[in-house]
Amino acid sequence: MDHSVDGAEEVEDERDSCQGEQSPVMDRNPSPPPDTDEGQEEAVDTIGETVYSKHWLFSTLTRLIQLATEQEKGAADAQMELTDNDEEDLCIVWDMATDKDVAGFLQEFKAADILLGVIAKSRCPRLTEICVGILGNIACFPDTCVSLSQNEDLGAVLLLLFGDTDPPTLLETSRLLLTCVSQKDVCPLWLQRIRQQKSVCPSLCFIMSSSTNIDLLVKVGELMDKLFDLDEELMRSWITAQQTEEEEACERYPDLASSLLEAAKQLRSESSDGLEVYLHIFQLLTTIVEGIQTLAVPEGPGRDVWDFLCNVVCEDLCQPDKPSLVLQEQKVLLFQALAVLSALYRCQDQLHNLTEKCFPLVGSIFQVLHYCKCQEDKTEDCNDSEDAGKEEPGDVHLVALVETTSEFLADIFVHITKDTVAEMVKKGFLTEKTCLSAVSSLLPQYKCALQHLESLLSETDPQLADVVRKGIPV
Repeated sequence: MDHSVDGAEEVEDERDSCQGEQSPVMDRNPSPPPDTDEGQEEAVDTIGETVYSKHWLFSTLTRLIQLATEQEKGAADAQMELTDNDEEDLCIVWDMATDKDVAGFLQEFKAADILLGVIAKSRCPRLTEICVGILGNIACFPDTCVSLSQNEDLGAVLLLLFGDTDPPTLLETSRLLLTCVSQKDVCPLWLQRIRQQKSVCPSLCFIMSSSTNIDLLVKVGELMDKLFDLDEELMRSWITAQQTEEEEACERYPDLASSLLEAAKQLRSESSDGLEVYLHIFQLLTTIVEGIQTLAVPEGPGRDVWDFLCNVVCEDLCQPDKPSLVLQEQKVLLFQALAVLSALYRCQDQLHNLTEKCFPLVGSIFQVLHYCKCQEDKTEDCNDSEDAGKEEPGDVHLVALVETTSEFLADIFVHITKDTVAEMVKKGFLTEKTCLSAVSSLLPQYKCALQHLESLLSETDPQLADVVRKGIPV
């Protein structure tokens, strides 16, 4: 009996041992066996640290190649459309490319070559736009931008895309090029390509002179602003570019300055930021001799630029009822506009009669100087107060605006005639208040200009002449 008991216990011990090996914890249901193969496959299928699937991405790229092949087989002049599903999948890839790991993965597996082949074969504007957009996102990261930029065929095709007629494609092409030239490691390579590809300048001029797409005009302006800021020689060559006889026989494209002006007119009421970009380009043009010569040539665009900027300053930025807050917000735009006007004013021998027609502009200049004086007084009061602590740094934009406006007004006073002064007094542009503002702003650097104004006022309005005279130190 003891033996049987011992045997039962032995059997029970063996049963417990087997159960223990199967499930060490007996107070819950046993865990399912680990799915090791699926877990490893899932880890292998994800891209970097993301949850994006390599398999799905490969499938989508394969479908992209099929789409390009189908389009190539179609009629040469027939446009094709993407299905909703294809467009949705490609837009997901477009969004995915904003991730650094995905961008690197795409570049590693030669996605740029695939996208280039699709762009070359595409007869669907939306497909081309998406492909260029994906490339634009890939280029946002320095390493992938370098790899992408070294593709010579891709570089050539992208520059030729500026001759496309589809605004969204042009927008994405401009964004991609702006991204590339903003990367210091590849910027010289792209500048060299742009210099060599002669079609870029006329294509951009055509876009600026004919497009009404605000986003496109802003992005093209940002690209051109960046190019001119980086490469003065490129700016010089584009401003002086002449069409060949073959080009003139085919189609006359507008000159650079006129194209910039047309784009600025489009943006005037739609985008102050965009207008600011174009005024900065005009400002860059006035820093080189060739730019001034182009603007000042008889029958050239200089007079139209002058009239446009006068309207911007007088009607948009410096209306009499404009509060100081508006001027504060627009001081960069004001500075750029007045800087270009000042440069053009020095060309009045070629442009003719600028002084006689600038009465509202002079009134606006006085308003700007008065505003700047008020701002300077506020800054001084703040720095002198007990709570100021340490002196606040000066507003560089305000300083630049004061310097440019003062220099411009001094030039006007030097070239002004007695009849013009009399007319300005009559129209209320020269008053005791504005004369005091002029004296305060122009001394001591522009003393000669004030003395010339005082001599003319002594013949037209002796009382105002005394105001100016008392302000000029002996």
